[in-house]
Amino acid sequence: MTATAIVMMLVAIALIWGGLAVSLRYLLTHPLHAAEEGPTSGTTPGSYPTRG
Repeated sequence: MTATAIVMMLVAIALIWGGLAVSLRYLLTHPLHAAEEGPTSGTTPGSYPTRG
């Protein structure tokens, strides 16, 4: 492999794993509201909860 290919591979790996790390950190610090209500929140799979 050439040096350019190795650098591009490292950039791609850092982008993928960095995005995963950032998204996991965000989800751990900002949990979804549906997860707090539990599985019996009255919604069926594929439907959207309504407000109000």
